[in-house]
Amino acid sequence: MSAIAGLVLAAGGGRRYGGPKALVRHEDGRLLVERAVATLRDGGCTRIWVVLGAESGRVRDEATLGDVTVVDNPTWKSGMGSSLRAGLAALAESDAPAVAVLLVDTPGIGPDAVARLLAAAPEGPGALMTATYKGKRGHPVILGRDHWAGVTTLATADVGARAYLVAHADLVQGVPCEDIADDADLDFPPES
Repeated sequence: MSAIAGLVLAAGGGRRYGGPKALVRHEDGRLLVERAVATLRDGGCTRIWVVLGAESGRVRDEATLGDVTVVDNPTWKSGMGSSLRAGLAALAESDAPAVAVLLVDTPGIGPDAVARLLAAAPEGPGALMTATYKGKRGHPVILGRDHWAGVTTLATADVGARAYLVAHADLVQGVPCEDIADDADLDFPPES
């Protein structure tokens, strides 16, 4: 198992989806937040943080998350950037050298993609990696502790780590995952 922690960003209200995606049931019967936690755990992350916001009380009541550390993001309405900042602030209290970040609404990403990134990650706090899909950066993303302050500074609205990754493109290691995962996010509910 890896010393790299896992972080699920699951705070959004799912405005276009019609409700928080953390509470959406996947075709396998699990809530998306449960699936994301299992993806990180089964991929090799032994310690996992989950950032909640919209309907956090309901998520806590309905989801079976096990021994994760739950982080509340009271400013979740401002976008994913605030959730990433909240998660990294909570992780700063840990001894994790790096974190694998996964979005709650990407059920096409499974443990194999997480495991592939963890296996390729350098030891220590300098890691800066993304899964790639036909050359395009996607999730999961691994952020070494050395980068957390910079990511936090640039994570605003719905940008997350993207601005930091673009500004430091020469340091980002891409790991092709299109053969084992699909990082498409769920923006709208399936048509009935």
